[in-house]
Amino acid sequence: MSRIPLISATDTTGERQQLLSQIHGAFGATPAMFRAVANSTAALKSMWSSFGALGSGVISPKLGEQIAVAVADRNACNYCLAAHTMLGRKAGASAEEMASAQRGESADAQTAAALRFALALVDARGQVSAADVQALRDAGFSDEQLVEIVAHVALNLFTNYVNLAFDVPVDFPAVRLHRQGA
Repeated sequence: MSRIPLISATDTTGERQQLLSQIHGAFGATPAMFRAVANSTAALKSMWSSFGALGSGVISPKLGEQIAVAVADRNACNYCLAAHTMLGRKAGASAEEMASAQRGESADAQTAAALRFALALVDARGQVSAADVQALRDAGFSDEQLVEIVAHVALNLFTNYVNLAFDVPVDFPAVRLHRQGA
């Protein structure tokens, strides 16, 4: 059971209600994570606008979802792992690609470099080395893409922390954490 109320569009008014209605329209339902974040209109607005902005960035939706599952697995966030595995499949990733990304791996060298960097960011709490950044450049990423990878990691840390701190119930098909299976 969630440690914080899950707000629905029918329980609120104004901007919060409008945001929840937009989210409902995008998903066909209002995921529990957004309902938890809706306790703060500012936080909900920040999260939703970040998803929108990054969704139209230079990093492909598929890579964004692969980064999300790697970060979710590293942080043991069942909610985000389930949600982003489903979203990754919708973005064109195979089940195998998403399972590999969950482990921080990819058969594609550029994707593998991005996942290694994302996990280094998480593990080092942002304190990566110049060599870590250079490895992304060597893999063919532009500075714009480098910044977006960091933004994807940061957004996923936000969502992971919300779901873990508030024990938000998972309302997507469950995916087994790799770190627990190892």
